[in-house]
Amino acid sequence: MTSIRVRLLVSLLALLALAAAVMGAVTYGNVLDETEALFDYQLQQMALSLRDQGEIAAEQADNFADAQLDFVVQIWTVDGRSIYQSRPHASLPARALLGLATLNVEGRAWRTYSVATGDRVIQIAQPVEIRQRLAARAAWRSVLPLLLMAPLAAIGIWWLAARNLAPLDRLAGEVRSRDEQSLAPLAVSGLPDEVSPLARALNALLERLRHSLDTQRAFVADAAHELRSPLTALKLQLELLRRAGNDAEREVARNAIGAGIDRATRLVEQLLALARSERGAAPAVMEKVDLAEVARRAVAETVPFATSRGVEFELAAPAPVFVTGDAVSLGLLVRNLADNATRYSPPGSRVEVGVAGAPGGALLRIDDAGPGIPETERQRVFDRFYRRAEGGESGSGLGLAIVRSVAAMHAATVALDRSPAGGLRVDVHFAPDRSLTSA
Repeated sequence: MTSIRVRLLVSLLALLALAAAVMGAVTYGNVLDETEALFDYQLQQMALSLRDQGEIAAEQADNFADAQLDFVVQIWTVDGRSIYQSRPHASLPARALLGLATLNVEGRAWRTYSVATGDRVIQIAQPVEIRQRLAARAAWRSVLPLLLMAPLAAIGIWWLAARNLAPLDRLAGEVRSRDEQSLAPLAVSGLPDEVSPLARALNALLERLRHSLDTQRAFVADAAHELRSPLTALKLQLELLRRAGNDAEREVARNAIGAGIDRATRLVEQLLALARSERGAAPAVMEKVDLAEVARRAVAETVPFATSRGVEFELAAPAPVFVTGDAVSLGLLVRNLADNATRYSPPGSRVEVGVAGAPGGALLRIDDAGPGIPETERQRVFDRFYRRAEGGESGSGLGLAIVRSVAAMHAATVALDRSPAGGLRVDVHFAPDRSLTSA
């Protein structure tokens, strides 16, 4: 039973039935007790009202006798002589027990009250079954309205529950009517306080989903645009290869095609890397990682490219520095920073890579001797496909976008500054709760 409506109705109706049963039982018992007390009081009052009654002759007593009368009145003198009897009754005792008593005479129960005066004894008797029948009728009449009201109350509870849960039905209907393109916020006006947080949470989710879809659409559009250029260049270079008239021209065309393929391959690899590092992708495996070892491996993978450009690397990572993160993603971050530093550093220069631990967390620092980035552009270079007009290097404009995405995955911050060597300094700070330094 997963329906809130059904559970609410069943719970309330069960509570109502239990309350009605308990109240009915208590009321029934109380009415029985009060009726019994009332009957006893009636016996007492009848007996006391006859204390001053004179003697009635036998022929007169016969005239007053009534077989339909439930009560039997007996009056004796103190010596035991009967001076009055409302009607003869063989099952009544010839002597009275003073006060209230329940007598069983010849298999029939009687409730009696007897009182003694100066010269007589008065007894009023009533059959117990008559008392019980009258008391049961009175008790049943008291409980009957409660039993009749219980079904009406159940119908009222059902109606109230349906009415108060109607906002949930409306909200569910509005969500159900949406398609994959309908990301407008849900209406929250008129919703109960208990439902409004759910609607606001759904609106926040829809907003995040809309932003994510817009980002993906922009990413796909930008990727298609960026891939068009190298593919068009390859197509033109292939046509030049076909038209080449000698071996020298064909060799130049083949080299140009190889370089174009390398650029397209790097662009595709960076697009895939960026897609994997984006928020909403498959969750990375977070574990204890030695950032210094990750930096050593990334630098080693970049050294052949740096050597081809006449650039040297210097790695300063004297001790392990542990952070909580994904080793593959962190390696991607370091490789992109090292690759960018290599591309923009002049031949014969040096790229310095340092990893250190500190009370404020862990720090990855990369300095190069390139042209650097002006302060006015240091925020824009993190945008996808943004390339500086004065960079002098062909690229996809995705390197720093990948760095920012991986840093966000690890709750790290990326800061750009001027390097002491005149180029760009990139600092990646890892928060203390994600880092663990050991000497």
